[in-house]
Amino acid sequence: MAGLYYEEFSVGQIFEHPIRRTVTDTDNILFTTMTHNPARLHLDEEYMKNETEFGGIIVNSMFTLSLMIGVTVYDTTLGTTVANLGMDEIKFPNPVFPGDTLHVQTEILEKRDSKSRPTNGIVLFQHRAYNQKNDLVATCNRSGLMLRKPA
Repeated sequence: MAGLYYEEFSVGQIFEHPIRRTVTDTDNILFTTMTHNPARLHLDEEYMKNETEFGGIIVNSMFTLSLMIGVTVYDTTLGTTVANLGMDEIKFPNPVFPGDTLHVQTEILEKRDSKSRPTNGIVLFQHRAYNQKNDLVATCNRSGLMLRKPA
């Protein structure tokens, strides 16, 4: 199993995830249209070039969030997550553009026993995504209900 059990996480632990991903126009268009998001900033190149400060289309932030968390799964939670309990403090301090290559880091902020599930523990992950210039482009705190090591 690739993922870690509750006991294998420690507060302050940092994961530098080896998977890097270049975001494409196709990623953005497919995600944006599949989720029925008609926002011009993700689909209208001429508008974005001529009428905004961005100079071109920016990637759908929900795609960025999904990619950031997805990149972390193999190293941290694959096969050991019972459920995601919530995500908060989601921020996008810089835009992602098609052609940007993202890399992700995860820090364990806290962990605690589950009061209602003695076979599980709760881990608070902070995920951070950076572009190829090392600009922070996304952050998210995610609470995961994790399996404990089998007896």
